[in-house]
Amino acid sequence: MSRKYRITDEEALAYHFEPTPGKYEIVASTPMATQRDLSLAYSPGVAVPVQAIADNPELAYDYTVKGNMVAVISNGTSILGMGNLGALASKPVMEGKAVLFKRFADVNAIDIELDTLDADEIIKAVHLMSPTFGGINLEDIKAPECFIIEQRLKELCDIPVFHDDQHGTAVICAAGLINALEISGKKIEDVRIVLNGAGAAGIACLELVKSMGAQQNNCIMCDTKGVIYQGRTEGMNQWKSAHAAETDLRTLEEAMDGADVFLGVSAKGAVTAEMVASMADNPVIFAMANPDPEITPEEAHAVRADAIVATGRSDYPNQVNNVLGFPYLFRGALDIHARAINDEMKIACAHALAALAREDVPDEVAMAYGRKLSFGRDYIIPTPFDPRLIYTIPPAVAKAGMDTGVARRPIIDLDAYQHSLKARMDPTASIQQSLYARARQAQSRMIFTEGDDERVLRAAVAYQRAGLGKSLVVGQEDDVKRRLETAGLGDAMRELQVVNAANTRHLDTYRAFLYKRLQRKGMDQRDVHRLVTRDRNIFAALMLQHGHGDGLVTGATRKSALVMDMINHVFDARAQDGAVGVSALLYKGKVMIIADTLVHEWPDEEDLADIATRAAEVARSIGLVPRVAFVSFSTFGYPVSERADKMHRAPEVLTRRGVDFEFEGEMTVDVALNPTVAAAYPFSRLTGPANVLVVPARHSASISVKLMQEMAGATVIGPILAGVPKPIQILSTGATVNDILNMSVMAASRIGANTK
Repeated sequence: MSRKYRITDEEALAYHFEPTPGKYEIVASTPMATQRDLSLAYSPGVAVPVQAIADNPELAYDYTVKGNMVAVISNGTSILGMGNLGALASKPVMEGKAVLFKRFADVNAIDIELDTLDADEIIKAVHLMSPTFGGINLEDIKAPECFIIEQRLKELCDIPVFHDDQHGTAVICAAGLINALEISGKKIEDVRIVLNGAGAAGIACLELVKSMGAQQNNCIMCDTKGVIYQGRTEGMNQWKSAHAAETDLRTLEEAMDGADVFLGVSAKGAVTAEMVASMADNPVIFAMANPDPEITPEEAHAVRADAIVATGRSDYPNQVNNVLGFPYLFRGALDIHARAINDEMKIACAHALAALAREDVPDEVAMAYGRKLSFGRDYIIPTPFDPRLIYTIPPAVAKAGMDTGVARRPIIDLDAYQHSLKARMDPTASIQQSLYARARQAQSRMIFTEGDDERVLRAAVAYQRAGLGKSLVVGQEDDVKRRLETAGLGDAMRELQVVNAANTRHLDTYRAFLYKRLQRKGMDQRDVHRLVTRDRNIFAALMLQHGHGDGLVTGATRKSALVMDMINHVFDARAQDGAVGVSALLYKGKVMIIADTLVHEWPDEEDLADIATRAAEVARSIGLVPRVAFVSFSTFGYPVSERADKMHRAPEVLTRRGVDFEFEGEMTVDVALNPTVAAAYPFSRLTGPANVLVVPARHSASISVKLMQEMAGATVIGPILAGVPKPIQILSTGATVNDILNMSVMAASRIGANTK
């Protein structure tokens, strides 16, 4: 079982406040710079698609964002189990749902909060705005209004309307149930199913499993008043009545006796060990109440070792997580311009998820989950970070939609569609997830050098509370405590280990080591004593050198050149020692490595070959297949220039060395990155766009990275210090808390550390 994250109120508020309030922004996808652009985007050019759509409404999918746009709509009457807190309070949740759509399935989504309790008003408002969108996702609307609203909107709208609190849970539950029954050797039409919790999700779960073959009188629904049976009048409504069974059972305890399956969407502790003990052989228990299940897996397995248990929690195996469903359901529905998401599409989604869980699990997925995964009792549902979801689930959904006649524009070539879905994958997210998983496995003791900086302290707290390892903060205890309290993290003082020259028992060892290194470089013992006791970078580097920490992060408060000078007192981290600075750019779902951004001022061709080799190693270590381009203002020898000559010769050096990665050059950046431009050079050894750019000098590398960061908004990780014997990462002085945390993860994952 993985460690459950600890997140404070202050951290949660900071996440939603920084760097700008909220969780997403709108970005133009077409040029908007010139008068011509404006004339095309608006008047007079916009009149042309307007008329085209007026003549043929289906063309809205071609000329607007409608075909890839979902509205996430709520009135805040049932927020995350917190109850009716109002429409405005629901906005952070709806924004979160919108970014999940984008992150997992590249679906654009916008949140809309409707300030009314009147179901008719919601129906009218959503119906009126429905032409804007390709689909409607209803969220956090209480029962029974959610049933009324969804049903009426399905009748009124000609686009998919989907209440995820109902159907999202039902689809993932159904997927897990398919596999759990296969493992237990049972058939859905034969099993006795008990469901506890007759709200939106519970009713949807039972409806879907019945659509898949479960028998009416084999399905017992319970609420707080007991079994829902035919003839019961107390606490009933039309939706419960539809699932009333012919039975003499009256309590949940009676219903559980001999049951094959328990589905829970109710409350913590609703199921006892005695109830589990009374179930049939190989019982299936889906205790999906959040945040705490009806019964924990430990409690269930204590009385029934043969039980197959799933929960809604991420810190247990078999998580029933809606994010496995709704992004991909909508992706498939949008791509066929569906009029609805019907039961057949939901069932297809469930079967596709179940089938995926039975396939071999890629190593990167197992790493993200923290253990080896294979189909069985503890792995019946895929994990949310499985990269295969995006190109596995939507095709199944789309095919079901086409087969059942809800597709406006059927997909002719499903194989080509699957390939197009792979192109929508965001490698940056999976790479970062993989790195965090590696860091979590390593459990490194991370040295945060600048304990007098609030950003560093917040990152150190986040590192430890995320279960990544132990945070060692260099600083004065009183100062660290005061700064943590100012940041609203005073309770973290008990968790962090504050270290400095005044409280270490290793001071004599550190001084002796440093004196031996520096005694023939003009330093006497007094100089060395001052360096060890007064310079935190040297002190932290000595901790790392002597194994009193596993990684080091510094540079948030001092220029990188000064930091490197201090570190070089302890380590050999200069250009001549093989050190290289590598920066990773994450932008619009692409990852680009640029080197050298830290160490080499003006490298020659041999240095450039070294830089390329180190950068390729970093690329491989974060999951990329390196394709290296030596970039310049010239391409393959033209125009001729002395300045470009070394970039022309560097590939020859790599050829002589016989390296095991693709490389080419010299070339301009567009030749390196743009396949259309690169097609003019069919002799190029690169099989695709470069993902590692080796630049002529440190100044050009720095300019390139900073320009992308400031003008394009790229996320920069680095510079990553590669080719040194221990994991040391240097921050920029403008680093955010998230930047510092990312660099600590790089250090914990030993990215760049020379292990040879």
